[in-house]
Amino acid sequence: MKLILAVTAASGAVYARQTAERLAALDCVESVALVYSDVAPTVMAHEGVALPDHPKFVRYDNRDLFAPPASGSARYDAMIVVPCSVGTAGRIASGVSQTLIERAADVMLKERRRLILVVRETPLSLIHLRNLTALAECGAVVLPAAPSFYARPADIESLCATVTERIVALVCPEAEHYEWGAES
Repeated sequence: MKLILAVTAASGAVYARQTAERLAALDCVESVALVYSDVAPTVMAHEGVALPDHPKFVRYDNRDLFAPPASGSARYDAMIVVPCSVGTAGRIASGVSQTLIERAADVMLKERRRLILVVRETPLSLIHLRNLTALAECGAVVLPAAPSFYARPADIESLCATVTERIVALVCPEAEHYEWGAES
């Protein structure tokens, strides 16, 4: 698979790091186009998080609307926006494509390819809910960064991994992940 991994300035960079680490390790993933919003690196630094370097990752500038993820002909299979700010979600929902992240998401929707938005905001206003509803109606998967406790995570990394596993399972179902009712 060819994937796009976009990181916005919402809090929750740990989800982006864990997702990147999992994607790098999966045989089903051939390459990952990596794009940061302008403020994402600042938030990531504040949270003490960095994404790993890996040969599968190709980084693109968010201002580069000539980069491959901006075109449907580049044939990316799916796009993950993690964490996804509600501002980014709102711009995608309204069809605004002023950055590579917004344009790539627009391409995913128009090409009917998988777009996963890992929204990290609470509480949600009516405007946020309407934007997320519009995105879901267009085929996007809205995956709130809401960890689960079924597997009794022992630490923050394990707790966050409950979200990361859901993200990865949406693009690579055969990837190993926690399953309710299965023996640990």
